[in-house]
Amino acid sequence: MLVFTLALVMIIQYFVPNDLSLDTNEFLLKWIIIIGVFAMALGIWSLIRVSYEKIKRRVPGWQYPIATLLGLAAMIIFGFDYGRHFSTAEGLNNPMFLKFFLYIIIPIQSTMFALLAFYIASAAYRAFRARSALATLLLLAALIVMLRFNPYLGIFGQYLERTTSWLLNVPNLAAKRAIIIGIGLGSVATALKVMLGIERAYMGKD
Repeated sequence: MLVFTLALVMIIQYFVPNDLSLDTNEFLLKWIIIIGVFAMALGIWSLIRVSYEKIKRRVPGWQYPIATLLGLAAMIIFGFDYGRHFSTAEGLNNPMFLKFFLYIIIPIQSTMFALLAFYIASAAYRAFRARSALATLLLLAALIVMLRFNPYLGIFGQYLERTTSWLLNVPNLAAKRAIIIGIGLGSVATALKVMLGIERAYMGKD
């Protein structure tokens, strides 16, 4: 009943734009932030518990949870700026916090994205093998889109540019819109199932 009532309020305030509905929306959004903070605390506790269990049972790679917990503790300590600015955002400017973020977290993220590029290239190689008419069509479209960046094609490059624009703005955009419409319909269906109590997985129920 609580989920249904709040969902109904959010739907009504969206379609009835007045001062009361705007104030209600702002009030509920503040509560979402508060709930998010508690969810983050729950996530941190879950990370600590899972990492501790891996270290305790000496599972393969148990050294990595140690590094995870040490990094978590370091970022929390430096983020609070040694306790001098416990309740302010000044800890974000702590030199050690910035060094950890700039020289450890960002390089790790860059490495993961670089590895992702190889996975994408591998998947593209498997997908673009001309084993059927549709795969051949996909291969030709990909070659046209990639060759348009070649500066040595001369006037032929202009035709490739026009063809690429057509491919991106007509068939590709139509497919993207179809996917977005499907996602929208799926989101609405899922929201209705949650509102009506049909979907209760978020409460730990089937």
